[in-house]
Amino acid sequence: MFIGKVKGNVVTTQKVETLTGKKLLIVEPMRVMEDTGTMVPSGKCLVAVDSVGAGESDIVLCTQGSSARMTCTTSDAPVDCVITGIIDSVTAQNKSVYKKD
Repeated sequence: MFIGKVKGNVVTTQKVETLTGKKLLIVEPMRVMEDTGTMVPSGKCLVAVDSVGAGESDIVLCTQGSSARMTCTTSDAPVDCVITGIIDSVTAQNKSVYKKD
């Protein structure tokens, strides 16, 4: 799993049938900097199926690989990344790294 920030969405008019109706979001993995108590962007982005109703700028929990196909939303779809949670807070070494407004 990884922590990411939703940067936007992807719209596709032609896709495999099992992805019809699935919301696709652009997610940028974030790196937790324990020494400074901050999160910094990784500089790369992934497309993830949204299974929890996330939106742009949300900080989310993502699952990749074969585990990404283990949600009710993605069980029969060719998916490599899925958003499995919207994060409320992150703490590292007793420092608050992120807290949702």
